[in-house]
Amino acid sequence: MAGNLLDIDPELAYRHAQVALQRGGRVDVVREAAALTAYATGRYAEALREFRTVRRLGGSIEHLPLMADCERGLGRPERALAIAEEPDAKALPADSAVEMRIVVAGARLDMGDAEAAQLILNRISTPNADLQVRVDEAKVAVLRALGRDAEADELEASIPEPVEEEIEEDIVLYDTAELPDPDEHDEDEDDDADEAPEFDDEDDLHEVAEEHAEDAEDEDRA
Repeated sequence: MAGNLLDIDPELAYRHAQVALQRGGRVDVVREAAALTAYATGRYAEALREFRTVRRLGGSIEHLPLMADCERGLGRPERALAIAEEPDAKALPADSAVEMRIVVAGARLDMGDAEAAQLILNRISTPNADLQVRVDEAKVAVLRALGRDAEADELEASIPEPVEEEIEEDIVLYDTAELPDPDEHDEDEDDDADEAPEFDDEDDLHEVAEEHAEDAEDEDRA
C-alpha cells in the first residue's frame, strides 16, 4: 500500500493513493493516505484539503500539526499559528504536541522571528528519540538564521544518521497507468491555495449534502 511506499518512493506512493481514492473516496483511511502522500510530495494545498476531509469524516485531531505545516508550505505562517491556537490543538497527545511546537517554531522563523523560534524549541523536552532529532534539526536552522554557524555545525554533527528499516510486509501495487500525470494539476492546486480561508463551512455543508444525496440514490437503486 501507499503507506509502505511512502519512505521508499513518495511520488509512487502518491500515485497509488490516488488510485485508491478513485475506488474508495468516502473511506477515511483512504483520504488519510491521500493526505499523507500529498504532504510528503509537497502538494500542500491538496494535502490540506484531504486532511480537512479526514477531520470532518472522523473527528480526528492527530493531523493538526501537519495541517499547520501545510499552511507554512503554502507561505501562510500566520494561519499555521492560528491552527496551533485552536482548542483542539490544546488536546493533542504528547508527541503530537511536540510536533505542533516544532511547526510553530518554524512559522515564527518564517515570519523573521528567529529568537522566538529558538525560545520555543529550547522549551521542548521529549523522551521520543525521533522527535528529538527533529527538534535538533529545527534548532540548527534557527541557529543559522541567527548567524551562529559554529553552534549550528556542532549541533548538526551530533545528530545521528537516520537508520533505514526493512519493510517486511508485502507491498500491494495498483495500476497507476490509469492515472493522469499529477503535474497537470499543479496549476489548479496553486489557484486553490490562493483562495478560501482555512475552513469554508458553506462548502463543507454542500459537500455533505451531495454525499447524502448520492447515498440516497445508491439505496434507491438497491
